[in-house]
Amino acid sequence: MSNGAAEITTRRPQLGVCYYPEHWPESEWTDHARQMVEIGLSYVRIGEFAWSRLEPNPGQYEFDWLARAIDVLGQAGLKVVLGTPTATPPKWLVDTMPDMIAIGPDGHKRGFGSRRHYDFSHHGYRVECARIITKLAEKFGEHPAVTVWQTDNEYGCHDTTYSYSNAALTGFRSWLKDKYGTIGNMNEAWGNVFWSMEYRDFSEIDLPNLTVTEANPSHHLAFRRYSSDQVVTFNREQVEILRKLSPGRDIIHNFMGMFTEFDHFDVAEDLDISSWDSYPLGFLERRTDLSDAHKEKYLNQGDPDFTAFHHDLYRGTGNGRWWVMEQQPGTVNWADWNPAPLPGMVRLWTWEAIAHGAEVVSYFRWRQAPFAQEQMHAGLNKPDGTADIAAHEAAQVASELDQLDLTVDTSQADVALILDYPSIWMTQIQPQGKDYDPIALHFAFYCAARKLGLSVDIVASGADLSGYELVMVPNLLQVTEHAAAAFEATNAQIVFGPRTGSKTHDLAIPANLAPGPLAQLLQLRVDCVESLRPGIVHQAGGGSISKWREHLTLLATPDDCYQMPDGHPAYVQFGRISYLAGWPDENLLQDVLVKSAERAGLQVQIMPDGVRVRTMGPHKVYTNYGRTPANIEKIIGSESIVQGEGGCIQSASVVITRIS
Repeated sequence: MSNGAAEITTRRPQLGVCYYPEHWPESEWTDHARQMVEIGLSYVRIGEFAWSRLEPNPGQYEFDWLARAIDVLGQAGLKVVLGTPTATPPKWLVDTMPDMIAIGPDGHKRGFGSRRHYDFSHHGYRVECARIITKLAEKFGEHPAVTVWQTDNEYGCHDTTYSYSNAALTGFRSWLKDKYGTIGNMNEAWGNVFWSMEYRDFSEIDLPNLTVTEANPSHHLAFRRYSSDQVVTFNREQVEILRKLSPGRDIIHNFMGMFTEFDHFDVAEDLDISSWDSYPLGFLERRTDLSDAHKEKYLNQGDPDFTAFHHDLYRGTGNGRWWVMEQQPGTVNWADWNPAPLPGMVRLWTWEAIAHGAEVVSYFRWRQAPFAQEQMHAGLNKPDGTADIAAHEAAQVASELDQLDLTVDTSQADVALILDYPSIWMTQIQPQGKDYDPIALHFAFYCAARKLGLSVDIVASGADLSGYELVMVPNLLQVTEHAAAAFEATNAQIVFGPRTGSKTHDLAIPANLAPGPLAQLLQLRVDCVESLRPGIVHQAGGGSISKWREHLTLLATPDDCYQMPDGHPAYVQFGRISYLAGWPDENLLQDVLVKSAERAGLQVQIMPDGVRVRTMGPHKVYTNYGRTPANIEKIIGSESIVQGEGGCIQSASVVITRIS
């Protein structure tokens, strides 16, 4: 959205860093700022965890130290991203308002002593947030060095989106009344006649935890929607204060990877820029959908598609404007195991983000802390202040950016992938198969497209699909009127995944069965579904179906079809529409996408193992996540190389070309 700031039509990619002046002697701040500039950094994020230093006692504001820090950074020529400190309310506030602490699904109260110890639904805490943000914005809103505000920090981190508190219960009941109008409407929408779950009044409704067995799935889904809306309004309240008191500044939030507890598209509606915190090695260790062999293969590099997926996701939520707010610079402290990146990987990750349109890549953090919870988390500099390897790689990227004189790429890709948060929640509430992970299915489609050399945009369900040649729809259980209209309006080839249109808004089965509103467009009906235990595989075409399969009735004769051994279709194609009646393996999915891309007139090139490419305006950026060099001479063809070695891309390295 527009915030009234001066519109910048051409931006150059820049680098930044997260800095905590309160962690270091003030006598060192000037040297730190000078070193940042020497490396080639432009932005510095500060303040997001500093509430106890900003207000050590109720109403006792101590902003002078922060003012001096901002002055030092600004005088060095650095632009400041100032964070609101609401992710870390101080102990005195918790003690004066103990019910602001979130309650876990087990009914136990969370405690003070780390961070994110608050309840999104708590009105009193929101009032306190508005107060401290107002004071900060009055003090620093017009400071020339403060160019961007960050709201809070990593909404929902540490499983804090959902709270089962009295505040949440009160808010949820009011939300339900606003949504359904009458208790009768809600009872009917939820199917509460089942198991005698009918309510007489909204005041009788509890939260969907501590039930004997699973709660009504519609009840659970409604609570997820309510909780997502709480994040939206919590963020909006901060944005409104900052817009009023600090006009002309961009407002940003740093989202996370592998996180679907709230709708990022909804939150981003109130932001100017989306960002996310990119930790490729930490996330690789935490993923449960990857084999041990895959994790070992990319142990020190990260998965070749995971970070790119999130780059494109947050580019999509931010209306084209996005940053990496925290880029992993070395080992982290929070995964089960924490390997170090290969030399060159910090540079590769930075260039990959820039290739996907990042305006800023900001490293976490300036200097490794020798104390507290993150003392094992690397920074650009070691705890003693000497430069670590990431500092040298950041300086190398800064130098390369100066030499190449690039602009941020905001152009639309040829391929779109639809991601719908409510559909993800529906699948998580009723997976029907223990290993049915909707995020993993999104990754599978995205990875398959990237292996074919295609650039992908990730867009919300119902978004305008004009200009896309190929659209992938991995997991769209609910099909809204806007989504159905967008599919009808586009001329793109569309590949739908299983379970499309299988649920209504309130998580019931459509009256006409799946694919519900898309029955005529897809020319089929799903009569039966079954989840498949590990090891059960149905061959189809050159690949196979596992985890999930569907029994279809076709409403027309398909132009193309792959059958499973029992004769049931695994894949059907009617004109520009393709449908996968199960969870495809890599071979089947690649086959289907190649056919669809060719019908769309797109050129596909199968990438060497570990190599990926992203189009960046008139350039292409090739990255090699593999441990050995890769020959890309045939892939590059007539493209001219502007950075890197000709025809060969080294391990953990980058080649940049200009399209002829």
